[in-house]
Amino acid sequence: MAPKKTSKGAKSSSSSSGGSGALEPPKPFRVAPDSLKPFTNSLSKKHVYIAHVDQKPASFKRKIFSVPILLNTFVFALFLWRMWYIIPYYVELLSSSFLGYENSTTIRMADLTYRQFFMVAGRRTLTFLFDFLLAMFVWPWPIEFVFGRRHGSPVSWRMAVGFRDKEIYVRRSRSWDTQVYGVDIFSDKPQGNEARSILWSMVRNATSPILLQEKTGYLTMNGDWDLDWKAMVKATTLVDKKEISLDAFRTLVLFHHDKFGWIAIDIIASGENAQEDERRRQVFAFRDALAAAGKENLFYRWIEVIQFETQQGGFTQERQLEVAQKIRDLFKENGVDFDEFWKEAVGSDSSVGI
Repeated sequence: MAPKKTSKGAKSSSSSSGGSGALEPPKPFRVAPDSLKPFTNSLSKKHVYIAHVDQKPASFKRKIFSVPILLNTFVFALFLWRMWYIIPYYVELLSSSFLGYENSTTIRMADLTYRQFFMVAGRRTLTFLFDFLLAMFVWPWPIEFVFGRRHGSPVSWRMAVGFRDKEIYVRRSRSWDTQVYGVDIFSDKPQGNEARSILWSMVRNATSPILLQEKTGYLTMNGDWDLDWKAMVKATTLVDKKEISLDAFRTLVLFHHDKFGWIAIDIIASGENAQEDERRRQVFAFRDALAAAGKENLFYRWIEVIQFETQQGGFTQERQLEVAQKIRDLFKENGVDFDEFWKEAVGSDSSVGI
């Protein structure tokens, strides 16, 4: 069972230590370590970024990704069919209107009543409008899905990364970040307080353990956050080259400050609620890893042992060591090394889970 910690929390960010004369940002903010420079050098200073490691099984991620593939394939096929169907019509219309050739689209006003004229004009207007909307708002979907240039594309990301049991997802803030960019969030001035409040609200909602554990990373896009495909490829490449540890991307929040450069937020140290959220995240991650290994029953037996022992009272240091050994033996009987499995699944010392 994870021990509780105490911290000054997010409120400390508005203390005088965060003023313009401070040598370092106030807790829970901290200057991003130099080890992350190969990654932060590729990011835009105008946005806030959140990275996390999704440990859902690769087979599940493959199924999720098949949905946008089918949708964009359908849209692409629909567009091709529409072009095949409508291009001859537009060719005839242009030939009749600008070259004077008579064909099925030619209209003689003298042969039409006002009602017939307005019906033809209305029908053509709706046709033009439909094709305009299709070209402007629907056609870009498959184009961006495959060839996205500014921030990469889902297809280029999957081609570079493939499907893995542990994948790095990087989200980039949307338009709300204009209220934070260029503002000294460590200032006690009204503008700084407002920007800090907006940042905390967005980050807390986006790093909720329930969100990160119940949804695969591909589904974390919403009105406030978008996935940065290029950044995801960059992060994965750096981990594959062993230039940065995978653990460095476990719930990593980054934003740029004019004075301190790239700032990371220590989510765990940002208050009691954040610590509870982190403990919940660890439990969810442990459960998902056991389920993926076909050992989900071990998770519930682990919970039963923890609950039973803590309810007995007199949970001394000596008693804790006995329970820890009991849990290790339980997992060993089922062919699982508890310490290694916890570290691999959660990314922290196994003592937190005992």
